[in-house]
Amino acid sequence: MATLNSTVRFSFRNTGTFFGVHVSATPFVLSYDQLTLAGGDVRRTTSLSLSMKDLLTLALLQMNNFYQSRKSQRNVEVVVLGKKVPLYGGGPSLASSPGKPSSVATIPLSLSFMVKSRAYVLGKLVKPKFEIGVECKVVTNPAKLNARVPLKNYCQYY
Repeated sequence: MATLNSTVRFSFRNTGTFFGVHVSATPFVLSYDQLTLAGGDVRRTTSLSLSMKDLLTLALLQMNNFYQSRKSQRNVEVVVLGKKVPLYGGGPSLASSPGKPSSVATIPLSLSFMVKSRAYVLGKLVKPKFEIGVECKVVTNPAKLNARVPLKNYCQYY
C-alpha cells in the first residue's frame, strides 16, 4: 500500500486584452508507470482522496471553475493525494538495489492534467475555446522528500 501527499502550484495567466476567460481543469493524476498513485482537482482548500475503487467515479467529479479577468494572472494550488493505494506487484521495483542496502532507489513519476478555458467575446455568440494538456515526468528521490521539485524543465505541453 502506498500513500502519497503532494502539492502542485502553477500560475494561470490571461494575456487577452479584451476579454476574460472561464477556466476549468481535468483532475490531476500522479502515476507510477501505468499505476495511478494519487489524484487531485483544482480546489483551493479541499483535496481529493483517490483510491483504486474511486477511479470509476473520477469522471463524475464536479470541478471548481474560476473566472480570470483580462490581462491578469492567478496562482493556483492543487493538492494531489493518494491514501493506501495498492501497488499490485509494482512495489518490488521501488526497493533499494540488492548489492547496496543503504542506497535508495529513485522513483519515476508522471503527472498529467489538462487546463481548459473558454471566453465569451460577444455575449454568448462567439465562444473561443483553449485547451492545453500537460504531462510532467519527474524522478523523485526518497532521501529528499520535503524538497521542492521545479517542474519547469520536466513538462511537455500538447
